[in-house]
Amino acid sequence: MNDELAIPHGGMLVDRVLRGEERTEAQARAQRLPKVPLTAVAESDLELIAVGALSPLTGFMGKADYERVVREMRLSSGLPWSMPITLPVDALLADRVTVGHDVALVAGDGAALGLMRIAEKFAYDKIAEAEHVFRTTDRAHPGIARLMAQGPVLLAGEVWLIGRRAYQEFEPFRHEPAQTRRMFAQRGWRRVVGFQTRNPVHRSHEYIQKTALEICDGLFLHPLVGETKSDDIPADV
Repeated sequence: MNDELAIPHGGMLVDRVLRGEERTEAQARAQRLPKVPLTAVAESDLELIAVGALSPLTGFMGKADYERVVREMRLSSGLPWSMPITLPVDALLADRVTVGHDVALVAGDGAALGLMRIAEKFAYDKIAEAEHVFRTTDRAHPGIARLMAQGPVLLAGEVWLIGRRAYQEFEPFRHEPAQTRRMFAQRGWRRVVGFQTRNPVHRSHEYIQKTALEICDGLFLHPLVGETKSDDIPADV
């Protein structure tokens, strides 16, 4: 049996996080660049891309990747990928940014979180995305409501992370993919089962996890923290 963990999706673990002097210089440069404000979803996507959680993506999707993902659930390379990872903006903002130039990606409070080199900007079909990805156009669906409300132009290009938000009491449990892979290796785990949940683990979850552990070396609990539905239990509980 192979003693190594499975390779990251796409064959490489992406790292787009700037550190040390490089980060300091990028933060200073961000103050002089055109600003692109991020929604909460885009903030999250930026960090996930940068730390490698969305490997092999190195930035927000371009047109070729976007269109194939929407219709075939594959990147343009043919690699399986189920959801488009995009940066939508309004038409006025799209007109103010230039392909080939850098922009600063900023939070709602103006804090610079990342840099992006604009590779493409293109219009897209929201109805087609709704029909192919969500299989519905019903605006009662939260994903459809968000899709229809977002801007009509997508910006694409590589990103670099230069800042991130703290997650208060959850910070000790915030582990990047490179960290979790080291933790698995230190425990001698080769086959790991991941269990993602938006609510506290309950009895039926426990049964599934124990069953999975009969054929795996370790269990990786992956709770979702952030936006909740009306019937969700808050993460801090």
